[in-house]
Amino acid sequence: MLLERTRAVTRGRIQPRSGVAFTMMAGQTLTVTDPMGRQVADLLAFNTTDVGEAISSGRTLDYASKIYLTTGDTLWSNRSSPMLDIVEDMVGRHDFLLTPCSKDTFRIIYGHKEPHRGCFGNLAAALAPYGVADDAIPVAFNCFMNVPIESDGSFAVLPPLSRAGDYIRFEAKMDLIIGLTACSALQSNGGSFKPIDWTLD
Repeated sequence: MLLERTRAVTRGRIQPRSGVAFTMMAGQTLTVTDPMGRQVADLLAFNTTDVGEAISSGRTLDYASKIYLTTGDTLWSNRSSPMLDIVEDMVGRHDFLLTPCSKDTFRIIYGHKEPHRGCFGNLAAALAPYGVADDAIPVAFNCFMNVPIESDGSFAVLPPLSRAGDYIRFEAKMDLIIGLTACSALQSNGGSFKPIDWTLD
């Protein structure tokens, strides 16, 4: 991971099929950028003072009354506290239904005999120093992931709609531990693996 600090701004690049974790204070903004296009980034958030409070797909979708979240929507915690507001979104299609890909994903869905540890493993390793146990990792907000839902309830994982340079920006509503990946699943990323850039200010 390459970091550059200029004044109060922190920038990083997540290499393909890897992940990072860092802290984010209330009021700061996090910009997640797809520098090359069609690359998913799994995002998790935990309360810095109690990692038992984490981002919740169920609470968020319930309160938003919709599946596809974008500018103006809030990501809520499992304790019904606002964690992140989406303040700017160039893509408008992200997923908050599917769990981070893991060794089991690659074994069960793709039939890999020597599976990659996936976003789940990358998030677990990055978040472990913050006291987050593997079993505490919830469904991630999958930036740029394109999962259309059919009328019969079935879905498909299609290439992201994001183009090179597209981004989504969040504002923290509490002090947070953030986990972020450059997704490891070939199907999610249009058949290739690329980096993800992030900026915290």
